[in-house]
Amino acid sequence: MAFKKNLDEKILDVDAAMQGTLSFKDPVNLRINGKFEGNLDTRGNLTIGPTAVINADIIGDNVIIGGRVKGRITAKERLTLLPQAFVEGHIYPAKLNVAEGAILQGQCTMLHDFLNSEQLSKYLEVELSSIMEWASSGKVPASKENNEWKFERKAIDAWVASGKIAK
Repeated sequence: MAFKKNLDEKILDVDAAMQGTLSFKDPVNLRINGKFEGNLDTRGNLTIGPTAVINADIIGDNVIIGGRVKGRITAKERLTLLPQAFVEGHIYPAKLNVAEGAILQGQCTMLHDFLNSEQLSKYLEVELSSIMEWASSGKVPASKENNEWKFERKAIDAWVASGKIAK
């Protein structure tokens, strides 16, 4: 495994075949050029290079894809598919930028600033009954509008990052 780290810019370059879970709590600039299988949970920028082959569920802030990715991708700020990108799976971007030539096979569900109960259930991959229970008991940041629960995505992301979620 080849890690090149520049502490001034917090850049992490991975040119290797890896499998498992990579999780970052602090923002980094992560670039993957090799093969990866598993789960990626990043903050900051994640770049999948043109030679990369990824089979993973990805959660990130700003995700840029130039290689092949199969899996579920959640981009909390922006998802960019470069011309040579080949993505297979369900994507959940807040903003989406698709260059001419990029291929997306799957579904796209845009992330909204506010989610209803069903959307939050899918976003967190938690049963709807749990969402309703958390909202009623005040465990999850929520507000009620027209007798419907409403959840601000950024508040939910902060709540999840704080470790208060108990699946």
